[in-house]
Amino acid sequence: MTRSFSELTKDFGPVRRERIEQRKEQLRQEMTLAELRKAFSLTQDTLAKNLNVKQAEISKIENRADMLMSTLRNFVHAMGGDLEVRAVFPDRAIEISTFSSLSSKPAKTRTGKKKQALVEA
Repeated sequence: MTRSFSELTKDFGPVRRERIEQRKEQLRQEMTLAELRKAFSLTQDTLAKNLNVKQAEISKIENRADMLMSTLRNFVHAMGGDLEVRAVFPDRAIEISTFSSLSSKPAKTRTGKKKQALVEA
């Protein structure tokens, strides 16, 4: 027999309900890059055009577990946002300013040749 969510949670106390609401809000604020792009109603193709790259590159970026801060910053900039980096501790959150000054200068590849930045800032 199928039961509704409200039936399943009817016996939850106020503290548990509040924890659930807090977690729901936290999940609303956490998104993958693909979810973020979709939340702004952008296609990979549209974002690729904004970044002067091919659509396949957007797919690669969205599926990477590790990337350069400049790549992430450029991705966010192409959607109209700014990237902020924070260190979060139990008693406070501190913005890391090292990354706020990332320039849009061409990055050097491992061979020392300059590589075109994804987006001009």
